[in-house]
Amino acid sequence: MILFDRVTKMYPNKQIALSGLNLHIQPKEFVTIVGASGAGKSTLIKLLTREEVQSSGKIIVGGLDYDTIVYKNVPHLRRRIGVVFQDFKLLPSRNVYENVAFALEVAGASNREIKRSVPRVLQLVGLSGKEKNFPRELSGGERQRVAIARALVRQPKILVADEPTGNLDPGNAWEIIELLLKINRFGTTVLLTTHNKEIVNALKRRVITIQRGRIIKDEEQGKYAL
Repeated sequence: MILFDRVTKMYPNKQIALSGLNLHIQPKEFVTIVGASGAGKSTLIKLLTREEVQSSGKIIVGGLDYDTIVYKNVPHLRRRIGVVFQDFKLLPSRNVYENVAFALEVAGASNREIKRSVPRVLQLVGLSGKEKNFPRELSGGERQRVAIARALVRQPKILVADEPTGNLDPGNAWEIIELLLKINRFGTTVLLTTHNKEIVNALKRRVITIQRGRIIKDEEQGKYAL
């Protein structure tokens, strides 16, 4: 599903963010990626979503060799990969339904598809009945659920959750983690980045530890070892 083969990323200031990184993630896995700030986690995600291009090495996702992607096809690639951020990135002037529908609108979906898909995904994330609420009327946990629904509505094969619990209290944080596990059980590959040691250790899933642009540990049922 995801293959990084000796991937190096050097920025114009000569800073090396990733150095010869090798990574293989199977379809339907749930993988947690940990590392201190500046370790290279964000760069890995940006390479995966093609916000950045590797300096060397090969990236293959779902059988697609990133070296063959032309710029106009990048949006199509990103439809395969849903991304959820720590700060939600919701549109404040749109209600819950409209925020989720927007992801389909920009992808050119028909009104019929939007009307069919949005209620379904809102039910999945536990937001049925909140369709007309605006982000300011929701709790932090509910706003993150909207963000997850928006990432899922295009039915991506991969969901990247980048510090999704960073702005949440412990109760809401665990609810979001349970939701990610539920999504994974439905067959979506999930990549979670987090600094939350308790969450990592309780999950008992595969943990990849990055340090200074390199993978220093890759363990099944791993723990937060930093």
